[in-house]
Amino acid sequence: MDFGTSRPSSFDSYPSSPAFGSTPAASPGTAGSGNDKELQEFLMMEQQKAQFQAQVHKLNDLCWERCVDKPSSKLDSRQESCLGNCVDRFVDVSLTITNRFAQLVQKQQGL
Repeated sequence: MDFGTSRPSSFDSYPSSPAFGSTPAASPGTAGSGNDKELQEFLMMEQQKAQFQAQVHKLNDLCWERCVDKPSSKLDSRQESCLGNCVDRFVDVSLTITNRFAQLVQKQQGL
């Protein structure tokens, strides 16, 4: 196996979705406002997914650059430990952000 430091990113070749403009969407006023709202919500969710994927790819690149100085066919114990710690910190931060976001949503709904 070749563990070169240059890895292609699957995010770079992410196929375009019809929701991102390759097919015409209903223009305002031509369809019910419920359809427009649904389309906007769908687009927002897709954008959030894309942003999350970009974050994961960035994390992969950062951890790889930090932890794997000499690519080989096998990770040594230091590299495994470093990658494990890097992923653990990412999970910790993700949970903290998710919990904080949930608190903000609950606070807004309580108003």
